[in-house]
Amino acid sequence: MRHLAVCSLSFALLLVLSASATGQPTTQRFPGDVVALNGRHLELRIGSGEVVTVQLADNVRVSARSAASLAAIAPGAYIGTTAVPRADGTLTAVEVHVFPEAMRGTGEGHRPMDMGAGSTMTNATVASVVPAGTAPSRNTMTNATVASVAASGQERRITLKYKDGEKVVTVDETAPVVMIEPGDASMLVPGAHVLVTAAKQADGTLTSDRVSVGKNGLVPPI
Repeated sequence: MRHLAVCSLSFALLLVLSASATGQPTTQRFPGDVVALNGRHLELRIGSGEVVTVQLADNVRVSARSAASLAAIAPGAYIGTTAVPRADGTLTAVEVHVFPEAMRGTGEGHRPMDMGAGSTMTNATVASVVPAGTAPSRNTMTNATVASVAASGQERRITLKYKDGEKVVTVDETAPVVMIEPGDASMLVPGAHVLVTAAKQADGTLTSDRVSVGKNGLVPPI
């Protein structure tokens, strides 16, 4: 996980250098541990051991992440998933976030991400979950209690529907699944594992409007 964090940070720093050439601020993700919160200044120890300071925006959104299982990805659930394409174009989940009902509709839609070639983010409602390899059904809707999803070790193929369309994403047991819940700045205590989304400003400072905090020792997925 720490190796992944260092790699992600290196990628983020490359984006910053690119942004400096164009004069445009670039959003990047900083995984790390909270050192201190002084007013709206968050000190964060990142994977390299360096401590960076991030200014929290007045409208910063703090949310909590807790570990969940694949069973949480059920018809009717509202989720967000980062995915990358396989050679055949199939979207495969890198991570899955399950939203509470109060956050349904958050960021709804399908958009590109900066986590590798072809990576995307889809926030949508789960329409169906079937074992990968099962022939897709056409023009049907079933409202019922989910009795089972797939045998252990099998990939799941989930159909996600949002306002302007739908996407099919494959999820296997290696993809981290987390539950999201609202949080606040009181969770930003020393030692807390966080993922800070920040933008480098023209004066070199970092400003964040989104912070994810892991609960019960969870390291939020990148």
